[in-house]
Amino acid sequence: MKKTKRSTVKRAPKRGHYDSETVHKILDQNHICHVGIVYNGAPLVIPTLYGRSGNQLFIHGASVSRLMTELEQEIELSISVAKTKGLVLARSAFHHSLNYESVVLFGKGKSITDTEEKRDALKSVSDHLIPGRWEEVRQPTTKELKATKIIAIPLEEVTAKIRTGGPVDDKSDYKLDVWAGELPLIEHYGSPIPDENFDSKSKNLPQSVLSLLDS
Repeated sequence: MKKTKRSTVKRAPKRGHYDSETVHKILDQNHICHVGIVYNGAPLVIPTLYGRSGNQLFIHGASVSRLMTELEQEIELSISVAKTKGLVLARSAFHHSLNYESVVLFGKGKSITDTEEKRDALKSVSDHLIPGRWEEVRQPTTKELKATKIIAIPLEEVTAKIRTGGPVDDKSDYKLDVWAGELPLIEHYGSPIPDENFDSKSKNLPQSVLSLLDS
């Protein structure tokens, strides 16, 4: 990964990270990215699922999607992923903050047209959502593959930014009788809710779901 002028963190630069390990870890722990492009002369940002394999990010969508049809032209794009880890409550309104992990990616995407490469990319998206699920379900048909566009974006010009720790107040504010500290935000999966149309063949939870609940 290369550190460039536009990928360099300028505000709180010590929070910036440019190594593959940090970037991959944050990407692998999240599910939705926001893709930003210029469309008809105006900014357009669309949230979507993604997958990662090695040093590539994959996004997919309907072949007629305006986002997909624009990206396959290999235009400039920016992608962001962010996760709130906790609220940071200071003694002053000015110094309230968040603990977070984020990734911002710059570059251009390339459309995947080879059938097997498309299957592999879709498997990456599926495994990113829930590992092992791809093998438990019906595979995409030729018609479904034709109706789907997949864009691969190299993870080259990428920045991770992370904030941890408690509030940082002005020295004079430490005398105030105001509670300050961190409120961690912890996510977990709830109890699975079966599809209303399930039958006796699908009563048992699949291994992919069990593994996710046990993690």
